[in-house]
Amino acid sequence: MNTASTAQPQASGDGRAERWSAHRTSRRKELVRAARHAVHRLGPDASMEEIAAAAGTSKPVFYRYFGDKSGLQRAVGEAVAERMQAKLLAAAEIASSEHDGLRAMVDIYLQMAESSPNVYAFVTRSAGADTGGQDAMPVHFFAAVTAMIEAPLRHHLESRGGAGIDLAAASFWPPAAIGMVRAAGELWLRTPPGAGKPGREAMTEQITGWLWAGIAGPAIRSDEGPDTRTNH
Repeated sequence: MNTASTAQPQASGDGRAERWSAHRTSRRKELVRAARHAVHRLGPDASMEEIAAAAGTSKPVFYRYFGDKSGLQRAVGEAVAERMQAKLLAAAEIASSEHDGLRAMVDIYLQMAESSPNVYAFVTRSAGADTGGQDAMPVHFFAAVTAMIEAPLRHHLESRGGAGIDLAAASFWPPAAIGMVRAAGELWLRTPPGAGKPGREAMTEQITGWLWAGIAGPAIRSDEGPDTRTNH
């Protein structure tokens, strides 16, 4: 009986801790969602005070949960990456081929950037850029996106392992691919509407073609020899 009586307060304490932890997790998700909506409306340069006001709370609350603006950027970036992951998984289930799966990945990335350029800019640039610091790539967001495409890409490359593909060298392809999608996508976003700017579907097809050619190998294979090419 004494053992039971001493164990009960411990269980009660654990229950309170679990409830508090669940509350903090839920509250943090609410703040991330509110911050994303605030940045969507106010722009990527919104201060922590402005974001907190738009969320209906105070700046100290955001600092308590995220530490600083960089921590908030990371949290929002993780939330955006999770949403992309869910869409990618859904797209992968209905993709009829690996090429279609790659196209879906590109389209989802461009769709995310196009649907809210402000949020995209917020999660993909360095917090130091606002204060004159070095504008280093926020690797946490792009590392998450790279991880999404690495597994299906490696599966595709391994299935073609007998086609002269160097799998060790090919392992560098996922981050290179994300770099290309990012560079092309951001230039596309900055391009004013008009004849010089393709629609998202056309841009998706173009980038997918570039990436797929990179997977498949060079347009002119080395075994064709120099005689098959014309020098000008």
